Amino acid sequence: MPSDAPLNAQIRQAARQIAGERESSAQTLAMAQLYDLTADRLVRFAASITRRQHDAEDAVSATMVKVASRPKLLVAADRPWHYLLRMVRNESLVILRSRSRWSAIGSLADRLIGRTFDVVERDDENRLVWQALASLPAPQSEVVVLKIWEQLTFAEIAEVLQITPSTAASRYRYALEKLAGKLARPSAANSAVQPAASPKPTAELVR
Repeated sequence: MPSDAPLNAQIRQAARQIAGERESSAQTLAMAQLYDLTADRLVRFAASITRRQHDAEDAVSATMVKVASRPKLLVAADRPWHYLLRMVRNESLVILRSRSRWSAIGSLADRLIGRTFDVVERDDENRLVWQALASLPAPQSEVVVLKIWEQLTFAEIAEVLQITPSTAASRYRYALEKLAGKLARPSAANSAVQPAASPKPTAELVR
C-alpha cells in the first residue's frame, strides 16, 4: 500500500497555514489549497454514504467550514487525512438523518452518471461499476471506496468507520462477492464465477 505520509504532511501544512494566517484573503487561499488537495476524494467517499452527489458535496463543504473555524484539529491529529475522512463521514450521516424522504436513497448511480465524476463518465464500463456499487448497502460501499480508491488497510478503515478490522474485512469480502456477480459479463453466465479475492479488476475499471 502506498504510504499516506506525504498526503498527511500536506494536509497538516495547509491546516497550519489556515491557523496561522491573520488576513482573511491569506486564510481563504490556504483553504483553497486544502480543498484542491482533498475535495475530489472526499466527495467520492461521501457519495458512497449519501447516495447523492449534491449531498456528498454538501458534506464536504460542511467539513471545510469546520476546518476553517478549527484548523488546529487537523494540525494536532496523528493522521490528518483519516481525521478528515471521519469528519466527512459524520457530516454525511447527519445529512442522511435529516432527509425527510428516505425513498431517495439509492440514487447514487443516477447522480454519478449525470454529473461531475470524470472517472464515471469515461465509458460504459465505468457506469456499470458505479451502478453496481450503488446497489450495495452503504456500510459495504464505503468500505470498498476506502479500500480500493484510498488504499487503506482494514485497521485504518476500522479507525475511520469506528468498527473492528474484522468487520471491515467482512464487509469488503461480501461487497466484492456481490460486485463480481453484478459485473459478470453475460457471455460468462454459464461459466464458473471466479472468486473475487482481489480488487484489481474493479479498481482498474474506474481509474
